[in-house]
Amino acid sequence: ISGTYGSACVAAQMLADRYPQGGKVRVIDSLAASSGFGLLAECAADVRDSGASLDETAAWIEEHKLNLHHWFFSTDLSSYLRCEGGLSPREKIRTKKRAISEMAKTMMAHVQDGADYSGKCIMSHSACREDAEAVAALIEEQVPQLKGKIEINNIGTLIGSHTGPGTVALFFMGDKRVD
Repeated sequence: ISGTYGSACVAAQMLADRYPQGGKVRVIDSLAASSGFGLLAECAADVRDSGASLDETAAWIEEHKLNLHHWFFSTDLSSYLRCEGGLSPREKIRTKKRAISEMAKTMMAHVQDGADYSGKCIMSHSACREDAEAVAALIEEQVPQLKGKIEINNIGTLIGSHTGPGTVALFFMGDKRVD
């Protein structure tokens, strides 16, 4: 999120000024939030662990950050009246059961390698774990090659203050996002 990125740039410059012969720091605007940022960090760690240098890992993140998908639904939109960020509604879906089904379909339409996807998938929720578990079960049925079970986290306080209760978010690597 923009404030975090700006603060990281300031901190990197302070370190460079204080330790001109010191180590390298790369600051990247991930264009990600919540568990999406965590998934991108896990992917970057895998790249690093495969033997990539710091510069190669940073280049991988820049090249692939738009392949990280963030999809979510909320059962109550009243908290969004305060939100002035960059969220774009894609579709209005009636009934939670249909929203759960559509989220799994959306992943299948965008996920890297379709049903053969072997990467990670992370979900977050705000006070509706059962809904997140329902989406996870549908995805795990359709994508048997997932790297481990789908991790389900609580949405943090910052994001949760904008979404309110009843939000389920899904994060995975897929086709390049265009908007």
